[in-house]
Amino acid sequence: MSTNITRLFDFPYYQLEKHNLPKAFTSFNNGEWKSISSQEYVDQANTISRGLLRLGVNKNDKIAIISTSNRTEWNVCDIGILQTGAQNVPIYPTISKEDYEYVLNHSEATYCFVSDTEVLNKINQIKGNTQLKEVFTFDEIQGEKNWQEILELGKDQSNQDEVETRKKNVNPSDLATLIYTSGTTGRPKGVMLSHNNIVSNVLASKKRVPLQEGEDTALSFLPVCHIFERMILYLYQYCGVSICFAESLEKLTANAQEIKPNVMTAVPRLYEKIYDTIYAKGTELKGIKKVLFFWAVNLGLRHEPYGANGWWYEKQLAIARKLIFTKWQAALGGELKIMVSGASALQPRLTRIFAAAGMPIMEGYGLTETSPVVSVNQEAEGGFKIGTVGRILDQVEVKIAEDGEILVKGPNVMQGYYKDPEKTAEVLQNGYFLTGDKGEVCEDGFLKITGRKKEMFKTSGGKYVVPPLLEGELKQSLFIEQIMVVGEGEKMPAAIIQPNFEFVAAWAKRHDITFDSNEELICNLQVLDRIQKEIDACNKKFGKWERIKKFELTKDQWSIDGGHLTPTMKMKREIIKEIYTDLYDKIYKE
Repeated sequence: MSTNITRLFDFPYYQLEKHNLPKAFTSFNNGEWKSISSQEYVDQANTISRGLLRLGVNKNDKIAIISTSNRTEWNVCDIGILQTGAQNVPIYPTISKEDYEYVLNHSEATYCFVSDTEVLNKINQIKGNTQLKEVFTFDEIQGEKNWQEILELGKDQSNQDEVETRKKNVNPSDLATLIYTSGTTGRPKGVMLSHNNIVSNVLASKKRVPLQEGEDTALSFLPVCHIFERMILYLYQYCGVSICFAESLEKLTANAQEIKPNVMTAVPRLYEKIYDTIYAKGTELKGIKKVLFFWAVNLGLRHEPYGANGWWYEKQLAIARKLIFTKWQAALGGELKIMVSGASALQPRLTRIFAAAGMPIMEGYGLTETSPVVSVNQEAEGGFKIGTVGRILDQVEVKIAEDGEILVKGPNVMQGYYKDPEKTAEVLQNGYFLTGDKGEVCEDGFLKITGRKKEMFKTSGGKYVVPPLLEGELKQSLFIEQIMVVGEGEKMPAAIIQPNFEFVAAWAKRHDITFDSNEELICNLQVLDRIQKEIDACNKKFGKWERIKKFELTKDQWSIDGGHLTPTMKMKREIIKEIYTDLYDKIYKE
């Protein structure tokens, strides 16, 4: 009898029936790639369930998982937890120990799985302030309890009937997971997602991603604690796609060349880095090779889908792909058919050039609260339009409010915020989720994001400025890695900029500029003049009241650990402003 997928733990059984992969998951452990089959995946998940029942885990208990990298164990434990009727509480590994403590206490987690020593050390500092009974590690750490102990506890199959009973008693509408949003301000909120919320999103998203069922391989590296990558992993399981977990972001390219994936997902910042690295190498070429490289790049930046540029363009593109873009493909394994982007806006230039290179990026839109996908581009059926986030998923309804806010209704919309009826009531109104994003639905059904409600501000002259529009334009510059437009209540807009130090340093050396540190680099008048040219070019595209009148460069790199960015690489605006109070004052008080 075929498995009917209504709960998240139905996906592994469906995969076992339909595809029975010899390599369902592959992780890099102790210097080698190690895989488990679909059968081993199901067997290990059941073993974990039996072990958890013997530990006394009850329906609706909360069990946390914190992992520095994606790995097979995460997925096995996820299914093992859900089958008992308990809920999985994934936690970002990079947040502070104080935030660990808050999330563990707020969720009332009783057990916790952690990946390694780094995470364990943070947990051990606050464990005594929580309700945690035990912490289990994935890595073998001397003197610590290991997840293998639960597998050992569950080896005896005599309580499998109890696992089956627990599974039967889990309804699609039951809570499956609490996902604490990283948030750009304030304490994280616990988003309550049911089995049906996520299952409906997986099934609806399947039509948008062209996967060769039972044959394709995916490379996974975005944090699985984020709903975007987690939903994608369930989708891969549903389609019988073998999942390989990259060792780290630093080793992504090397892993891709080894694994040769057909599909991968990423956030825009990663695609930017891939492009910037390729572009920087192009600048180092000589003679005809350099001429050909930049001819191909300029061709790619004019790309339009579906042959819209005409036969002569397509003829040139075929040559560019053969001479130049095949090398780009080879850098990521040579077999990529599609890449998916989410979490924040993707620059249209990246969409164009990767599509021209034969590695199209399908940009989508969604939030943790919508499980997450609301809309996504697809190559088939004319569903790819640059500058948009695609057409809206089946069964999902989007309405644009009078002030331009995107409102979403559908089976993917969360149950609410855990233990927070007031905030829930603020964002769930008349059956719609109020996203806080502004957008428009084009005549041909494509959704376009135009900004964030909260990120719009007024200058002291009463003029409105929309920072993401300016920031998106300026981040297309190879000289600029991060930029935050400021000026609320001030006489003019300005910008705090983190340069792309790698590119700027290479540019400086080509122009015989000597420097010993980033601090010297950002004070160099030639560098400042060059970045001013980027600002001037951007300003021409905006009204006089919106234009950036002054800017300051930061000497350090913005990062998650530094507090500048959320785990999904979004700017923490208030914190950035606080970190660079001196630069802000220099702009407005001098």
